[in-house]
Amino acid sequence: MLAGLREACRARHLSRRTEAAYAHWAMRYLRFHGAGRSGLSTDAGAIRFLDHLVQRGEAAASSHLLALNALLFLFRHVMQVEAAALEARRRQVRRPERLPEVLSAAEVRAALNAMRGMPRLVAALLYGTGMRVGEGIALRIQDIDFRGGAIAVRSGKGAKDRITVLPKRLAAPLQKLALRRLALHRQDLLQGRGHAPLPGRLARKYPGASRAFGWQFLFASSVVRHNPETGQWLRWHVSPSTVQAPFKAALQACGIHRHASLHTLRHSFATHLLAQGTDIRTIQQLLGHRHLDTTMVYTHVRDAARAATSPLDCF
Repeated sequence: MLAGLREACRARHLSRRTEAAYAHWAMRYLRFHGAGRSGLSTDAGAIRFLDHLVQRGEAAASSHLLALNALLFLFRHVMQVEAAALEARRRQVRRPERLPEVLSAAEVRAALNAMRGMPRLVAALLYGTGMRVGEGIALRIQDIDFRGGAIAVRSGKGAKDRITVLPKRLAAPLQKLALRRLALHRQDLLQGRGHAPLPGRLARKYPGASRAFGWQFLFASSVVRHNPETGQWLRWHVSPSTVQAPFKAALQACGIHRHASLHTLRHSFATHLLAQGTDIRTIQQLLGHRHLDTTMVYTHVRDAARAATSPLDCF
């Protein structure tokens, strides 16, 4: 069943993170029903599992919603069973409405100044473009248009492509990195390697594309991994933790005791653009939001502290 779930996820071009999350909850669901697995493919069995999570306090509201979505996907696309009760539960459950954590421009500047090397460049790029962490570290050489001052974000959330801005002050550092990346790629080619993993079925359609420089990851891993299926040695991109840990350490070093992560830089990008007077629809396009309502949350962040004057200040 798990193999069928992964196949269904890939057929619908869901992200690897979504696939992993759905597989996690499907495994939890299988364990819940045990060896007999009576009620596994029934609405009642799924609702019992979800109620069990709530009663045991094993899942926050957002995790409960993710588990519900995973079960809906499992029923519809793997078991091919109607799930009216699950769909009714999905309409009832709402994601908690929380304001995103946002750093001030001074806090972002201090954190970036406390970082060094590649992690600093990635963090600056995330703040300067509004990209998600996974989108930033997975940039390929051909995604950056230095002349046009733009970056193409491929297969973002929801399998959508979009264009975002290339910060002018990062153009030179990124060009230097691309040159170092070219030297590393040539070295890999001389050793009979130099392959990059390709999205979807491109590897079959264009067998030689995986060794083309344009398809190489800009923020390349220092490790080359062997693919037993193809026999190729692949150089992936760096892991999120390679940047996340230095960013957290920089916040601590600067005395910024906030519940912030690299994704906070995306929230800060949007909020600071809005404060500068950038049109909300432009921000929506840069962020890749499908619905304007998703972007409108940043207006609440901006206006939350300005909407009223504290009565203490009216003395």
